[in-house]
Amino acid sequence: MGKNYIESAKLIDRNALYTPAEAMELSVKTSKAKFDETIELAVRLGVDPRHADQQVRGAVVLPHGTGKKVRVLVFAKGEKAKEAEAAGAEYVGAEEFIDKIQKENWFEFDVVVATPDMMGVVGRLGRVLGPKGLMPNPKSGTVTFDVSRAVAEIKAGKVEYRVDKTAIVHVPIGKKSFGAEKLAENFHTLMEAVVKAKPAAAKGQYVKSVVISSTMGPGIKINPVKVLE
Repeated sequence: MGKNYIESAKLIDRNALYTPAEAMELSVKTSKAKFDETIELAVRLGVDPRHADQQVRGAVVLPHGTGKKVRVLVFAKGEKAKEAEAAGAEYVGAEEFIDKIQKENWFEFDVVVATPDMMGVVGRLGRVLGPKGLMPNPKSGTVTFDVSRAVAEIKAGKVEYRVDKTAIVHVPIGKKSFGAEKLAENFHTLMEAVVKAKPAAAKGQYVKSVVISSTMGPGIKINPVKVLE
């Protein structure tokens, strides 16, 4: 462990469960790297991801964005392609990008949006986009004819959350430079969405543990009972 990590760890009580406001303050104080560290959120849920009726997935626009420049690839044709370009998408096209990804292993993008009529073509990329979490999906709003709105929301700070096979949701909620107040607002917006997405089949305690950490810093535990306070 590095010197900065050790110094940061001294500021945190490992046995404490902090309020969201306290945790955001600590996340800023413990971010000691020379670059603007990302603040990451990890939420362990009381669901069994092996069952289809206990999947937790969705998307939400964070009020202050993520602080990251997001590159958007849109699969669309005709007027919808023009709309995507006007909305600020970095890459807009059809089959030519399918070939570029398959043959050149090209992944100079962060989010993929597709119009429904293009999904037959985009489906050919399922094996390469799926494992990277890049496959367009109606639940996250990335399969839509309203491409201008989709691109605008992504650029404004829309993030997708999805429970992994260990029942944990990992999502960035901003940068150290945002400060504690903006990070707290992003945190609450995301947690509200995750709580609302609780599957009917989920039994017992839904939010089991909540931890935030900076890119290079230690984890900070948040009281799961107080995540919406």
